Amino acid sequence: MEIDADRLRRDIERNAEHGEIEVDEGRGRTVLTGTDANRAAREMLVERMEDVGLDVTVDAVGNVAGTWVPESADPDAAPVAAGSHVDSVPEGGIFDGPLGVYAALEAVRAMQDAGVEPSRPLVVVSFTEEEGQRFADGLLGSSVAVGERSVEEALAIKDEEGISLEESLERIGFRGEGRLDAGDWEAWYELHVEQDTQLERESVPVGVVTTITGITHCEAEIVGEANHAGATAMDERTDALAAASEVVLDVEAAANDVVESESETAVGTVGSLSVSPNATNVVPGKVEMGVDIRDVEYQSMQTIVEATRSSLAIVEADRGVETSFSRPFDLEPTPMSESLRAAAHRAGEEAGIRTMDLHSGAAHDTMHVADVTEAALLFAPSADGISHNPREWTDWDDCASAARVLAGAMAESAGADVAGE
Repeated sequence: MEIDADRLRRDIERNAEHGEIEVDEGRGRTVLTGTDANRAAREMLVERMEDVGLDVTVDAVGNVAGTWVPESADPDAAPVAAGSHVDSVPEGGIFDGPLGVYAALEAVRAMQDAGVEPSRPLVVVSFTEEEGQRFADGLLGSSVAVGERSVEEALAIKDEEGISLEESLERIGFRGEGRLDAGDWEAWYELHVEQDTQLERESVPVGVVTTITGITHCEAEIVGEANHAGATAMDERTDALAAASEVVLDVEAAANDVVESESETAVGTVGSLSVSPNATNVVPGKVEMGVDIRDVEYQSMQTIVEATRSSLAIVEADRGVETSFSRPFDLEPTPMSESLRAAAHRAGEEAGIRTMDLHSGAAHDTMHVADVTEAALLFAPSADGISHNPREWTDWDDCASAARVLAGAMAESAGADVAGE
């Protein structure tokens, strides 16, 4: 069972033409859900699926699925599914998402070419709005596929211009029917670019994810008193931004402490500040702060959250500001299936391709799917760890190697006697 590396490359490069942008370095694209570029990418995928005999369906929120039921398979057996997404961030790269979709399709084509005989159907999937750049906060299609969000709720979500997901999907012809149900699958695999440098540092072409990081988003507000920057003495100020700066450094220090004492994979980031009135000649009166905390160990996330609360209490007491704190988003770490991880390692060994365990610091659709069935996430190396950027790059040989491991793991999970082929 061999991957056609040139065919996989052609698919990814052809997909990159949809929403392509002019850049000084690399190759970029902007493919937001419900846009003309998104329609073109979806139509291309459907065409590619149908070319190899897949039965293509589109559900009510635009999730695309192509099913292959070989003669060897029980058509009523729970299928093995794999895929990712074709939408992008604004000015993103060409691999994030499409590699996973087209590697899954190439895995099916490789099985067909080699005469592999799975006992289960196989499904290639492209989820809607993984990036969350136009509707919701991301992972939208998979949230519906696992029943976390209803079809009606998803379709009603509106973008900044007041256009609903339903309207945008109808406009591009991808408002389908029913609901893709990930709970019906025997197993799920997703291949993605790593978006980090561990594989590159170790010169390993395929990573097998052990756990997808948990994510907590905290929001804090610090209220002082806006006043004239020239006429207000230093000892008469209640500067909200100065207080916020202490909290920013405390979050960083707490994350570093956790890395040293509890979990080396923990991270804490103050990623957004909104300063009011945001004028050069005015002492800041209010700051709104967004904090992102992640780790594969939930307790270490809790430690950083509590350190943030403590820091807010300290600046409130020391600086006379008023503070508030909320935690609107909290997602615990998601462990991957041990049996599917083992299948991926075996596929690498049989193909003579090195694999290694690692964790994922970014969220993926697999986080949702793992709630309803066995799930695995594989990584291909990212040059310099760059992603969500036109300079995002994964070597074509690494793409093919990762697709080969994916194909072997999918085939094993689908009951094919790959070792005997």
